[in-house]
Amino acid sequence: MAIMKFNGIGITAMAGAVPSHVVENLKYTDHFSPEMVKEVVEKVGIYERRFADEKTCSSDLCFAAAQKLILDNNINRDEIDLLVFISQTADYRMPATSITLQHRLGLKNSCIAFDVNLGCSAFLYGMSVVYSMVSSGNIRKALILDGETRSKVYGPRDRRSAFIFGDAGVAALVERNPKFGDSYISLNSDGSRADLIMIKAGGYRHMSTPETLKERVIDEYGNMRSDEQGYMKGGDVFNFVIREIPRDIKNTLATANVTADQMDYIVFHQANNFINSYIAKKMKLNVEKIPHTIEKFGNTSSVSVPLTIVSELNGKLDGQKTLLMSAFGVGMTWASGIIPFVDCKISDIVEVENGLPCDEFLRRDYTPIEGGAEESTTNPKKED
Repeated sequence: MAIMKFNGIGITAMAGAVPSHVVENLKYTDHFSPEMVKEVVEKVGIYERRFADEKTCSSDLCFAAAQKLILDNNINRDEIDLLVFISQTADYRMPATSITLQHRLGLKNSCIAFDVNLGCSAFLYGMSVVYSMVSSGNIRKALILDGETRSKVYGPRDRRSAFIFGDAGVAALVERNPKFGDSYISLNSDGSRADLIMIKAGGYRHMSTPETLKERVIDEYGNMRSDEQGYMKGGDVFNFVIREIPRDIKNTLATANVTADQMDYIVFHQANNFINSYIAKKMKLNVEKIPHTIEKFGNTSSVSVPLTIVSELNGKLDGQKTLLMSAFGVGMTWASGIIPFVDCKISDIVEVENGLPCDEFLRRDYTPIEGGAEESTTNPKKED
């Protein structure tokens, strides 16, 4: 357990983007019987998800969210000194996706940009990195861009994962200001459990071959996937979560010298409905303080915590609020945070139309899901 403390650093604005294509899980019956689908959907609590098409990448969702954030808050792009892109579904093996986003967003060439490749806990990991760098005193504004298209890496014929994952992107603006007070972020890892959630092939230890791309039956239930599609050992993940997550939350609260009752909101990683309900019951948490989006967006991996904030806490973070944030996932890694929010401006979530080439996002408007005016995304390139 490593708990980091920060002072006078906070998130001042957030925006989110999702693909326009809605997948209704109860109708996701191409490979399974309606009875089996109903059983799985009701167990995990996921009824809708958003799927990007083959032309839409994580970077496109983050680009739309970042443009919305910049335009809604009238941000001078020349004041953005740092961009961190969080994803395990990057555009390319190389270059880093953050570099292409720096260019697409029209940021100056002296803007620091790099990627963080981590799983579902990555937003809190990314926050710790960005908060540390902003604490140096030489960075005025920083962007955290967190995007995933996990629908592309899990097999539609494997019922253990076929109904869980969705796609989304979020942008968060981080700045220095004494009003934020103290933040606490706990970061943890256990590589002995690396095989609990994994895509075995397609990297450099098990490189892609014609065989790794072939789907095959992988168990007695007839589930199918290739070695380049993700898998989870669900029972082992659940046992890990109920043991480690409550303990980490308690340690983080104790370090910050606060209680869960003092939190205004408690935001969990949206893994599945059963896990989150179990943790809340075990820790005797006030369920009215726990927003959730899993039923309409599914598990969006590292994006799920910030997406839940953008979706469910829009208009609720005026004044000073304190959030308890908790996430876990691939690695295994897990993280908890006690994070002050002060007058955080949250934009309406925007839908990104599927079927457009990536470069088309430079010229399209984005229409909020609920209310708000259309925003132009004209992107003149700025030079130093």
